[in-house]
Amino acid sequence: MTAPAIHLWRLLKWGRTLARHGALRGIERDPNTPAPVRRLCRIARLGARVPATPAYADALEAIGPPAIKLGQTLATRPDLIGEDAARDLERLQDAVPPLPYAVIEAALRNSFGRPLDQIFAEIDPKPVGAASIAQVHRAITTDGRQVAVKVLRPGVEEEFAKAIDTYEWAAAHLEAFGGELSRLRLRLVIETFKRWTARELDLRREAASASELAESMIAEPDFVVPKIDWQRTTGRVLTLEWIEGIKLSKRDQLLAAGHNPARLAQTLVQAFLRQAIAEGFFHADLHQGNLFALPGDRLAAIDFGIMGRIDRRARVWLAEILYGLITGNYRRVAEIHFEAGYVPPHHNVGEFATALRAVGEPMRGMAVKDMSVGQMLDGLFNITRDFDMQTQPHLLLLQKTMVMVEGVATALDPEINMWETAAPFVREWIRTELGPETAIADRLIEDVRTLARLPELVRNIERHFPSPGGAPPAPPLKPVELVRIGAGWRYATVGLLSGFTGALLAWLVLG
Repeated sequence: MTAPAIHLWRLLKWGRTLARHGALRGIERDPNTPAPVRRLCRIARLGARVPATPAYADALEAIGPPAIKLGQTLATRPDLIGEDAARDLERLQDAVPPLPYAVIEAALRNSFGRPLDQIFAEIDPKPVGAASIAQVHRAITTDGRQVAVKVLRPGVEEEFAKAIDTYEWAAAHLEAFGGELSRLRLRLVIETFKRWTARELDLRREAASASELAESMIAEPDFVVPKIDWQRTTGRVLTLEWIEGIKLSKRDQLLAAGHNPARLAQTLVQAFLRQAIAEGFFHADLHQGNLFALPGDRLAAIDFGIMGRIDRRARVWLAEILYGLITGNYRRVAEIHFEAGYVPPHHNVGEFATALRAVGEPMRGMAVKDMSVGQMLDGLFNITRDFDMQTQPHLLLLQKTMVMVEGVATALDPEINMWETAAPFVREWIRTELGPETAIADRLIEDVRTLARLPELVRNIERHFPSPGGAPPAPPLKPVELVRIGAGWRYATVGLLSGFTGALLAWLVLG
């Protein structure tokens, strides 16, 4: 177990870097910040030259790879860090100087446990990308296929383990102050970050995520997920199909290649809606650097380290919330928040519906092309404090991804409207999931499963109440009367006995 002094030393060291970039100013000025935390911030910035404008992303990049990943997590929490900080953290590119190829080559040999020429015919020593956790090289397999090889940076697991240990320690102490810090569920934020990191640090899990997403997207043939080369994939190395396309960030090249940006934007939005609402498993890092345009205006995605998952009940609630906001049915949106337990029951449904109306109606008065899903969802965060809403990390990840998708789609097609694009899909999904046919089908499935469990139920009853064995039935027993004698409770067995034998027995028992 790490000593508290080590945790404090790490926090002060990181705090010093944050202070030099002005990133502690907001924490110091926030009235919800506990006094001990405010004092720690003052100590960290002693003698530091604080810039007028905070540079949150630059500060985390200066601290190191674990801080970069934490910043990407915090970018999904505008309710926790504020809108300005969240927007600044969104520019974290997770790009770091690449490691020398000799280091990567050694890591590959150690991971596979055999000579590389038995696995790859050629590996380009120049990386095509380098991030805080891994870097990627282009390679050709021994059977002639072009692949991308992603390799974990040596020592990255230990570095993240130390940082997460201190994050957990700090979050636990902050939550102990109660109040607003307790409502924000900081320990759950760090736990979510820890799970994301665990998936990214085990490249077999990333490979499994890509494989699962590919299976769920069969209905969207224009959205491509590269195939995994499982024979060349380990916990520290991921090998997958090479994608030869144009990054969506390079609009000029897209136009020069004859791509239709509007169609690409439509494909992106439809693919995301199917992932998030229909399948409940979505790529949660769909920025322009992870998306490529392929011939025929198809889209390909890479980097499956951060994935989101939502169960069916939550997806039904989400679809109803989105559709209710689209159609202006604020009462139903409010009811769903209470049904889902997002708002505590001591609040009033009507009051919450009015607060939602205050967020939604200004958007409905705008021109269609100017309406923004991101602005709508950001407005929803502003009423969480008034209604004691606890944060829902799985929905916040979805919100962050939805805003990201909207931004990429708008960059491709400035005239696209997420409401118009989403409404038909959401409406049809709600009809199929909540319509009478589905209700009947769900009931039938539930009843069949119940019937299937009956034999097991009978066997359990027989175990608790076994059939009588070979012994003859016991004779009937005479009734027994319980007698209260003297100051306390004593019990005597008084049978239907007569004469001296009964009196002697009673005397022996009662004393």
